[in-house]
Amino acid sequence: MDTSFFRVSQEGAFSLADASTDAPADFDKEAAKKVVKKHTKRIRTLQEQMWAEQKQRFLVVLQAIDTGGKDGTIRAVFGRTNPQGFKVQPFKRPTEHELSHDYLWRVHPHVPADGEIVVFNRSHYEDILVVKVHGYAPDELIEKRYQHIRNFEQMLSDEGTTIIKIFLHITKDEQKRRLEDRLNQPEKNWKFEMSDLKERAYWEQYQEAFEKMIQRTSTESAPWYVIPANNKKYRNQVISSIIVETMENFNMEWPKPAEGLEDIIIE
Repeated sequence: MDTSFFRVSQEGAFSLADASTDAPADFDKEAAKKVVKKHTKRIRTLQEQMWAEQKQRFLVVLQAIDTGGKDGTIRAVFGRTNPQGFKVQPFKRPTEHELSHDYLWRVHPHVPADGEIVVFNRSHYEDILVVKVHGYAPDELIEKRYQHIRNFEQMLSDEGTTIIKIFLHITKDEQKRRLEDRLNQPEKNWKFEMSDLKERAYWEQYQEAFEKMIQRTSTESAPWYVIPANNKKYRNQVISSIIVETMENFNMEWPKPAEGLEDIIIE
């Protein structure tokens, strides 16, 4: 799979409306399941090697509209990883204490250390998206935040962190179907929040905010990938391909063993 197709170039304009939300017409879901299974095994091995080597830092940022599939992506792509060296960091509504600091204050402590993979389930981008859609901050401040974030991510990259940012792109009709599933299936009722309906009313405003976010913050060192996410199996195939490709480019090596192991006899 050519994953560069989903990567947003830092040059030229980007239109979210022109980005696909669906799998190709010839998509084979059974073949995709086999690919994802192979990829998740490979991710597990690469993560173990990464934890052993203690040289790489890998940050994956997941953003999407409500019901976009962030949790499902994490389960499907990273479900085989060892919890040692892997963590998921969600960013929900900021607390009063967090609001008393600058907006990046709550983010920085959770970036990966040597040997770690960290997935942000939502992220510092909430402080561009939500505040823009609901008018919580003036436009001139939001404009400055695009630059703040580019600088923040560049600093992380300069210090050795590999960053990829993934936007899960679904249609409004698909969101409707997923919200109805949460209402109609008792085991999913706990996922339904009244705020989801409130935010759905701002669909167009969120699409504009997502587009501007991607346009302004996709860089060489921290690129955005826009993933067609209506079809979950296709979504998983694409994202697992990106993760494997990225990690294989780390060119990692297992640490050298201690000398004299060949002479050890365990009684």
